[in-house]
Amino acid sequence: MNIIDGKNIARQIIDRLKTEPRPAKKLVAVFVGNNPASASFLKQKEKIAQELAINFQLEQLSENISEEDLKQKIKELGDDPEVGGIIIQLPLPPKFDRDSIIGVLNPEKDIDALTAGTKVLPLAVLVVIDALKYAIQFQEIGSPAGDPISNLKDKIVAVVGRGILVGKPIAEWLKGKCLGVAVFHSGSDLTELKSADLVITGVGKAGLIKPDMLKVGAGVIDFGFDMVDGKIRGDFDSDSLNAIPHTPYPSFYTPTPGGTGPVLVAELFKNFYKLNK
Repeated sequence: MNIIDGKNIARQIIDRLKTEPRPAKKLVAVFVGNNPASASFLKQKEKIAQELAINFQLEQLSENISEEDLKQKIKELGDDPEVGGIIIQLPLPPKFDRDSIIGVLNPEKDIDALTAGTKVLPLAVLVVIDALKYAIQFQEIGSPAGDPISNLKDKIVAVVGRGILVGKPIAEWLKGKCLGVAVFHSGSDLTELKSADLVITGVGKAGLIKPDMLKVGAGVIDFGFDMVDGKIRGDFDSDSLNAIPHTPYPSFYTPTPGGTGPVLVAELFKNFYKLNK
């Protein structure tokens, strides 16, 4: 069994970026309200920006702002020649029409790849590619070392969750790249996960997926983020691996914390560099 070291992958990405020309333009994060998880993610992004000497600007707005004023703010940032990338920190407070707000984002500055006209891949897709590269390096996905995408061609992949940040873009990207894609949501009958060679999950429900629900030798890439008794937990119940005797081990999995999260942040900055070359 191989535990995917997201911190190590992220460090490699950041170290490579340090060798490239640094973008002179600003990276701006629009944060509406005071969601604690969002605030934590933004702190991680700000920390990496400081390490790379990127001009990071946080636009924290009250959730009392009107939707029109929020759209106007995002449009102004999109038109500002000094701004090279914009993050709309999700989720937005419930009163806002998320898709309508994303719709005014300038695709040329969309480093999260939320808009149709973006020039970069969605962050979750990039993380999947990174995780598979890491797994293949140790030949833990059941195929000879090589291109991670070509190694999916004879695999069944299950995507649990249909959100715009993880499930939806990954399921779209997988089309035509693997033998089959099965998409589930949190209320689905997950017994069908037994047929999947790779499970990618992003529901945000701690312990949703148990090891004994998986096919022997399957891999797990877990984007889930939940808080239980003050502890960060993922969708995959990795604690059961050692707690329950004779539990079948996955061939690899991403831990939470320390798995997909650091890689997401690192890939965000890689997208920022790409859009500002």
